[in-house]
Amino acid sequence: MARRLTRRLLGRRARLRWVHLVLGGALLTPFHLAALTVLTGTGLSRDIPAEPLTSQLLALALALPFVALTGLVPLVRTLEGGAARVLCAPTGEVLSLPATSAAARRRAAAWFTLHALAGGVVAGVSLAAPPGGLVLLLLPLSANLADVFGWAEPATSLPLAWTPLGLALILLPLPVSAAAGAWLARIAPILLGPTPADRLALAEQRAERLAERARIARDLHDSVGHALSAVGIQAAAAGRLLDRDPAFVARALTAIEDTARDAVAELDHVLGLLREETPEPAAPVPSLANLAELVARTRAAGADVDLHLDPADGVAALPRLVSREAYRIVQEGFGNVLRHAGEVPVSLHLRLGRGELTIDLSNPIAGTRPTRSGGGRGLRGTAERVAVLRGTFTAGPRDGRWHLSARIPLEGHP
Repeated sequence: MARRLTRRLLGRRARLRWVHLVLGGALLTPFHLAALTVLTGTGLSRDIPAEPLTSQLLALALALPFVALTGLVPLVRTLEGGAARVLCAPTGEVLSLPATSAAARRRAAAWFTLHALAGGVVAGVSLAAPPGGLVLLLLPLSANLADVFGWAEPATSLPLAWTPLGLALILLPLPVSAAAGAWLARIAPILLGPTPADRLALAEQRAERLAERARIARDLHDSVGHALSAVGIQAAAAGRLLDRDPAFVARALTAIEDTARDAVAELDHVLGLLREETPEPAAPVPSLANLAELVARTRAAGADVDLHLDPADGVAALPRLVSREAYRIVQEGFGNVLRHAGEVPVSLHLRLGRGELTIDLSNPIAGTRPTRSGGGRGLRGTAERVAVLRGTFTAGPRDGRWHLSARIPLEGHP
C-alpha cells in the first residue's frame, strides 16, 4: 500500500504530470499579469478589501476569459494535445491535430482554460507551500524568522506545535499535483479527443491512404510484372537461339536492357511515393500516348500484337486519368498473355464512341504453358481500376480464346 502510494505521488508518471501542470501555470502567467496590471493601473485594487490576495483572485477571474478565447485558435489543440500525450498520460485517445470544427475548438478552449487554471494552482502551491513549511520547521531554531516572515508570528509562542503543519506544507504539492494530474488525464480524451467530425475526417484520410496504396500496388504489379514477364521470355528465346541467330540474340538483349531500365525507373518512382519523399511524381506517368512503346516491347517478347485504334488519333484527347488507367489495363493484359499463353497472336481494339472508351483484348488459349499458383491479383487490380472509373470489366475464356474487355465512361474525370 505504501509503495503504491509512493509511486502515485513520486513515480515517473506523477513527475511528468507535475511538469505538465507547471507548464499550464506558465501559460496562465502572462494573462494573469496583464489582468493584474489593468487592476493596478486603473486603481481598482486600492478599493478592494483584503488586498492583495483578493486582487490576485480578481485578476485571475479576469484573465480566464481571455485564456478561453486564446484556446479557440485551431493550433492550440495541436500543442496541447501533443503535450498531454507525452506528459499527462491520458486515459484515452487524444488528438494533436488542429481543431477544424466549432465543437473541437470549443473543447480545446475548455481544456486550455482548465489546464491553465489547474496548472496555476499547482504552480502556486509548489512555489509557496514548501518554503512556508520550511520556515515553520526552522522557527524553533531561530525566533528571528518571525521578524522576516510576519505571517509566522502567531507560531512563535509554541513553535514545536506548528511542526506538523510545516511538514504538511512541504509535502502539500505532491497530493495536489497527483489529484490535478489524474483529473486532467481523465478529461483529456473528452476535450482533446476526436469529435464526430474528426472521426469522419480521419476515416476519410485512412480510406484515401488505403486507396492510394492499392493504386500503387496495382501499378507496381502491372509495370514490373509485365517487364519481368517480357524479360523472362526474351531471355529464354535468346538462350535457345544463341548459336543459330546471333542477330536475334543481340536484339533480344537490347530489348531486355530497355525493358529492365524502364522497370527500374518505375520501381524507383513507386518506392518514392511509398516513402513520401516527394509530393510530385518523380517519373513520367505512362498513358496511352506510350502505347506504341508498350506494343513494341510486347512484340519483341514474341507476342504478335494486332493493334486497332478507332479513331486513330482519339487517344490524344482522353482525360489524363482515363488514359493512364487504360494504359495499365492494356499492360496487365499483355503481361497475362506473356505469362500464361506465350508467343501467340494478340488482338487489341481501342474504340472511342458514345462517351466511353472500349478496350477489347483477346488471344488464343494455350493449354500447354505451365501456370503459376497464387495469381489473380492482376485481374482483381484491373477490375478495381475500372470500378474506380465507374466502368465495367469482364475477363474470361470464350470460343477458345481469352477475352479481356473494359468499358470506361469519359465524363466526370479530371
